[in-house]
Amino acid sequence: MASDLEDIKRRLVVAHKRGGRCVYDETAKSELVELCLQPGASVSRLARECDINANQVSRWLREHAQRRKGALIARSAPVTSPFVAVPVLPTRTVKRVNDAVAMSLQARLPNGVTVELRGADLRELGEVIQALGRLPCSVSTTI
Repeated sequence: MASDLEDIKRRLVVAHKRGGRCVYDETAKSELVELCLQPGASVSRLARECDINANQVSRWLREHAQRRKGALIARSAPVTSPFVAVPVLPTRTVKRVNDAVAMSLQARLPNGVTVELRGADLRELGEVIQALGRLPCSVSTTI
């Protein structure tokens, strides 16, 4: 580990800005952060051995944690949509009204609301679904 730390220390500072601030190598920074995350590692000791302020290393650790948290959220967060998949089940009884098929539609929404339309033909159901799709969705119903 001592040789790893010496290698990181050697590669860490790549330049200095006008005000004296250091420009750090991203790879070496990441390696130092990984060393700090090891069980039993002392952030202040590792920072001191690399000639860096411990507060700077602590900031890198916070940024690293935020990036990891953001990456986990991005991977696990479902795509939010105001639309909900509605399974279409075959109806048991089909009635013909003036050569049109009378259909029934039942939708159970995640908020517990059940919508039922009975005795409508395909055209009427299509119009209702299109009208519902054009309605604005309030912020309270979006995820």
